[in-house]
Amino acid sequence: MKSPVSDLAPSDGEEGSDRTPLLQRAPRAETASEDGFQAPVCCSARYNLAFLSFFGFFVLYSLRVNLSVALVDMVDSNTTAKDNRTSYECAEHSAPIKVLHNQTGKKYRWDAETQGWILGSFFYGYIITQIPGGYVASRSGGKLLLGFGIFATAIFTLFTPLAADFGVGALVALRALEGLGEGVTYPAMHAMWSSWAPPLERSKLLSISYAGAQLGTVVSLPLSGVICYYMNWTYVFYFFGIVGIIWFILWICLVSDTPETHKTITPHEKEYILSSLKNQLSSQKSVPWIPMLKSLPLWAIVVAHFSYNWTFYTLLTLLPTYMKEVLRFNIQENGFLSAVPYLGCWLCMILSGQAADNLRARWNFSTLWVRRVFSLIGMIGPAIFLVAAGFIGCDYSLAVAFLTISTTLGGFCSSGFSINHLDIAPSYAGILLGITNTFATIPGMIGPIIARSLTPENTIGEWQTVFCIAAAINVFGAIFFTLFAKGEVQNWAISDHQGHRN
Repeated sequence: MKSPVSDLAPSDGEEGSDRTPLLQRAPRAETASEDGFQAPVCCSARYNLAFLSFFGFFVLYSLRVNLSVALVDMVDSNTTAKDNRTSYECAEHSAPIKVLHNQTGKKYRWDAETQGWILGSFFYGYIITQIPGGYVASRSGGKLLLGFGIFATAIFTLFTPLAADFGVGALVALRALEGLGEGVTYPAMHAMWSSWAPPLERSKLLSISYAGAQLGTVVSLPLSGVICYYMNWTYVFYFFGIVGIIWFILWICLVSDTPETHKTITPHEKEYILSSLKNQLSSQKSVPWIPMLKSLPLWAIVVAHFSYNWTFYTLLTLLPTYMKEVLRFNIQENGFLSAVPYLGCWLCMILSGQAADNLRARWNFSTLWVRRVFSLIGMIGPAIFLVAAGFIGCDYSLAVAFLTISTTLGGFCSSGFSINHLDIAPSYAGILLGITNTFATIPGMIGPIIARSLTPENTIGEWQTVFCIAAAINVFGAIFFTLFAKGEVQNWAISDHQGHRN
């Protein structure tokens, strides 16, 4: 079967058809190299890299979100009582939590504004190292950069209790340093996949790799609460910091930047990977910054990434607040409920990655068509259910359901715009992700501030405005990406059509 959309012509005249040479012989390219040797999935070096990076991003997000749970126990409850902004439009749905857990951890008198600075300081470091991280990874490889980025974050996490004792300034500085370490990780991983991921396995490999972030959130939220309950909040940082160090040792010992330098890869798999990428990687030594920044397909990813993250951070930070202060149901009372949305997203990322590559390899759908459709589902779907969450009145059960559906559908984007960098410029994928993720970090910094300014009275009507704005931004990003995205390697991204990086 051949899809009629697989022969879409480019709209700008800059490139050829939406097909790499591999896509013209798609069914064969997925499983074999040009000399006919099979490249099995089981025990392969490329899938070992995917699973190790999966656990790397699992650790990464565990280190990122554990503070949001521990902060509840770190702050003296008497300090935040005066900051209560609970609305009384809805009846209270649940009884107050009975505090019976361990209380030996030190308490700090931090008001709501101070807590906001502590939680937000991460992004101020995170946004700085995106582009430099992508550039360094494209020049010297991503293995050490990603490894030491997570390792540094783990070390800083171990010092969190000490920094809290020194004061708010020290803790804010420490969190900013953690952001600096984590900022290089996604660009570095994209740079590695540019050398490791055959075009028709990109969706599978990258969805496995980055799905670790969602599972890290699923596990770390309730686990951090359990640690706080039975021990005290300091052990949250000690536990995840040590896990990060253990992962770093495994990463350094078992991973290589490229197939050529891998010690245990089979010759068959090496040839399969290199032959599949030989027409896609550039041999030019300098980065084509000007053509890159003028590329409309790149800006299509920028707009989509920015728009998606606006809704993502709205769901991550503001909907639970809405449920607590307006619907008067605290989702943190049930660790399972707080983890379900991210579990759904994790499953969706894995399954959508398999589906995307099957559509391209077996059903011959074009790369561009797959990226467009998966981005539309992963952006418009969450927008619809985010708006629905604002118009359900005081039904907190539906709020949990809509939150779960919205976050789950967002997983489709992992096989949409999220990996489109590798489609249009695999040699510079790390740099491109650094550029797009720089813009995509901005919603995490300003979105909650804007939302808070729009909800001075915490009424349902005010929150409906917040959700509608976020949804409109998401829909705009989806439409912009659909109109201007590309699915093939751009001319500026490759100078030697016969060369591959050695």
